[in-house]
Amino acid sequence: MTVKMEASEGGMPHNTLMIYGIVVAVVGTYLTYLNVVTGIAVFSFFGGIAAIAALWWGSDTIKHLCSYGLGTGVPSAGMVAFGSGAIAMIAGTKFGLASPIVTLILAAILGAVIGYIANSIINMNIPVMVTSLMEMAVVGAMTMLGFAAMCTGTFMFSGLVVGGMTLSMEPSAGAAGGAQTFLVTVLPEFAGSLIGGAALAVIFFLGAMALQHPFNACLGPNESQDRTLMLAIEVGFLSMFVVAVMSYAFLDLVSATVGVAISLIGWFYSYKQYIALSKRDAYDWLDAKPIREVGGDQ
Repeated sequence: MTVKMEASEGGMPHNTLMIYGIVVAVVGTYLTYLNVVTGIAVFSFFGGIAAIAALWWGSDTIKHLCSYGLGTGVPSAGMVAFGSGAIAMIAGTKFGLASPIVTLILAAILGAVIGYIANSIINMNIPVMVTSLMEMAVVGAMTMLGFAAMCTGTFMFSGLVVGGMTLSMEPSAGAAGGAQTFLVTVLPEFAGSLIGGAALAVIFFLGAMALQHPFNACLGPNESQDRTLMLAIEVGFLSMFVVAVMSYAFLDLVSATVGVAISLIGWFYSYKQYIALSKRDAYDWLDAKPIREVGGDQ
């Protein structure tokens, strides 16, 4: 038996949100390929925009799933999303230019399997379980892929596991005339890469917290869709800022700084919008006049 707690009604239909989220996430990830086309990494920030789009959509998915309960499943839903999404993301990056599409498909399949197990074997009996876990697995995978592309400038596997190259020189057989020759070998370095250096683990938790926080924070009798989604954008930009700082280890100074600047501008704007929406909802709920602030209009 399940009991559904009603969340906000109205607003943008969930399927519309999903379409927008998928399109922007996939297109944004592909736009990072402009780094390869142009030879500069300044377009890496598009990966962060792609990740935010996925988080924006995912926060609404969590609302639909976790309205069947007391809200205590919100954090675990975020971890399930990124746990399954991480598997799909790492496997999907092996497919070259098709990586974003393959990642999306693999994540959807994995999410459907997990949803089926949860509903039909564990008997959680939540009507939207299978579709919601499918969506959240895709959200987790596309968020990690987007942030990984922003951090390294690529969404392909080799760029995520190889941090650089070193030269190995070994003496070889002497040449004619007694001259000494050396065998030079180029060796890849893995420890300084996104995956080898465990930076992907940071992205995992940044994304998981950004996914689970909006509905967890806005949950209540006066939860409104626009406020929840704006908070998703705000925490998305905040996570993007951390990823942008991490990108200094992988990108050139200018490209990383562009990511930092865009994430800070986006965070500042979305934070102001979220505070305004919070005041609006608080005013409506209390049926009282807004508190007048010093130096402000309200």
